[in-house]
Amino acid sequence: MTEQEIQGTPAPTRRHPVATAAWAALLLGLHTVAAFFVLNALLTESEGPWDRTVTGTARLMAGLGLVVELMALAATAAAVNTARLRRWWYAPAAVLVVTALVRMVFAPRP
Repeated sequence: MTEQEIQGTPAPTRRHPVATAAWAALLLGLHTVAAFFVLNALLTESEGPWDRTVTGTARLMAGLGLVVELMALAATAAAVNTARLRRWWYAPAAVLVVTALVRMVFAPRP
């Protein structure tokens, strides 16, 4: 028994690099998909006063990006709580969530 186990505190566990890389790859994939949707929402422009579908398209794309990014936030929370990844992994998710919400609120009006 180690001294830490005798004192009642568990010994620190080693992080497995393959599991850490798998979490990082999963999050990068989710962020890429969400960024695709959010970028499409940002680039959607009205062609004129007759174009009424642009608001629905921008909100749909922002909503899809928001859904994917909320899944990424859940995965980030799981990875951070198990000490696989560090807290800065919340930053890309926060930026994409805020961007998607702003685009949904300020969608173009024909």
